[in-house]
Amino acid sequence: MKIEAFKSGRYLQQYQYKSFSPTRINDSWIWEDGKINTLLAEANRKLGALDAFSLHVPDTDIYIEMHIAKEAIKSSRIEGTHTEIEEALKKGSEIAPERKNDWQEVHNYIEAMNTSISKLKTLPLSTRLLKEAHKILMSGVRGEQRNPGEFRTSQNWIGGATLKDATYIPPVHTEVNELMSDLENFLHNDQKDVPVLIRAAISHYQFETIHPFLDGNGRIGRLLITLYLVSSGLLTKPSLYLSDYIEKHRQLYYDNLNHVRLKNDMLQWIKFFLVGIIETSDKGIDTFKTILKLKEQIEDKKLIKLGKKLPTAKSLLKYLFRKPVVTAQDVQDELKVSLPTVNSLLSDFERLGILDEKTGWKRNREFEFTEYLNLFRDK
Repeated sequence: MKIEAFKSGRYLQQYQYKSFSPTRINDSWIWEDGKINTLLAEANRKLGALDAFSLHVPDTDIYIEMHIAKEAIKSSRIEGTHTEIEEALKKGSEIAPERKNDWQEVHNYIEAMNTSISKLKTLPLSTRLLKEAHKILMSGVRGEQRNPGEFRTSQNWIGGATLKDATYIPPVHTEVNELMSDLENFLHNDQKDVPVLIRAAISHYQFETIHPFLDGNGRIGRLLITLYLVSSGLLTKPSLYLSDYIEKHRQLYYDNLNHVRLKNDMLQWIKFFLVGIIETSDKGIDTFKTILKLKEQIEDKKLIKLGKKLPTAKSLLKYLFRKPVVTAQDVQDELKVSLPTVNSLLSDFERLGILDEKTGWKRNREFEFTEYLNLFRDK
């Protein structure tokens, strides 16, 4: 399949509307546009650097937990859910009732990501895995009545209040299983010599075009990118997440996907995707470097002042990199030390400018590792 000659599909007449039936993608893909080669080489180089960094940084998994939390927030925000990073790190019991639904959606995404990454150790990336992720994603939240974990058996649409004014109508439900089978085969077809990042770009477009679930397609489609990069071996750890890039360029993202369907312009979509890989990899490396520098400064210039408390203080610091918003009870449960020891340590960290107490209360106080948390807040 030559990308420049690609025909995205055709519209099929249904009852009172036309659905889009996309071209199957399980094929060899070639192109003449040299810009694709340049961007692909750069994206592979940057992604390799990010992966190498994540492999050689001590305790990378701790920091990746924060990246996953940020990805969950950004991916959910694209769908209209609003949760801040400090909220996402709290327990459900600590969230105000009016914020609980949004918090739950973000936490479902985190669980779907973590569960799927874990399952990749024993299962291939498949429609089965995506269905299981979708079931977790939709559990106990808006849309939970819309067949969680199952492909749709009715028509859906994007934009507009009804099918009559929809901006895009995906393929009719009877096509979904065959189309998703074709997508899955494309991801694993070793007989087709297609670079991993080109497959990832085309597969994400195709997933969003099929829209196989009644709800949650955007989040599962973005999750698919990370899962495929890990399952293909291009990433050893799930250290790259595109939702921040997509949210910042949301209209361009939608426009580029639509232009494939309307103008057969797969080239522009792939370029947009590869630029996203490059920029997100750069940002990921910068964040890892900043975290290491922050850790080093705190240990060498601040914790060193605590003398015999140093081993416990280092344990607390390690915990804060995973959970930068804590209560005294959280710390006691994690470090298994007495409450007086915890309160003394928290006071030390506050005095040294590592932690900020956020409530102003005398009891049930909440401490925030603000300098670290700011790395994952919107800028």
